[in-house]
Amino acid sequence: MVKNYTRRNFHTRTFCIWNEVSFDAIKELKINYTSQSGSQYIFTENGLYRISNHWGRVADCHWRLIPMTEFKNQNNTVAFAKWIDFYANDDTSKLFFIKVNWETQEVNFYHKLTASDSAKVILRNAKETAKIIRIIKEVFTETDWAKYLQFDDLTILRKEVVKELIDSEKSFLEIKKRYLN
Repeated sequence: MVKNYTRRNFHTRTFCIWNEVSFDAIKELKINYTSQSGSQYIFTENGLYRISNHWGRVADCHWRLIPMTEFKNQNNTVAFAKWIDFYANDDTSKLFFIKVNWETQEVNFYHKLTASDSAKVILRNAKETAKIIRIIKEVFTETDWAKYLQFDDLTILRKEVVKELIDSEKSFLEIKKRYLN
């Protein structure tokens, strides 16, 4: 059963992807709530605006910001999320899957309820997901991990390793062993 989120429960153990909007979007609106950390909230019928300088792990929530441009923590940003964009979250359940934009080599995680019905995804808990994302970023940006491996083209190797990290439950070490002599 999918839980309905409102102004009363959106901030308790949720996952949400927020979309940055301009400050002009809220210039006529009234702040409804200010949190202890200074984040401000404006509630609407369809969702809410958040004005904040911190995103990512927020208390017991995972709130990711999709910025309009390059984002820097500590700068105030306004973002909007619909009530239907909130999903249950906890640190132990296997709720997340990973996707990679191969052109930009950006890696991100998503809630299982956002996967298309036809998508076959490997679900992980928050800690496992964060670990795999760290490894994928290392594979994309470093070369030391491939030092003793046998391969012809590092670009192809990177893609094969990342795909296996995303699409299987094998450890990084197990995947690398395939490429030893």
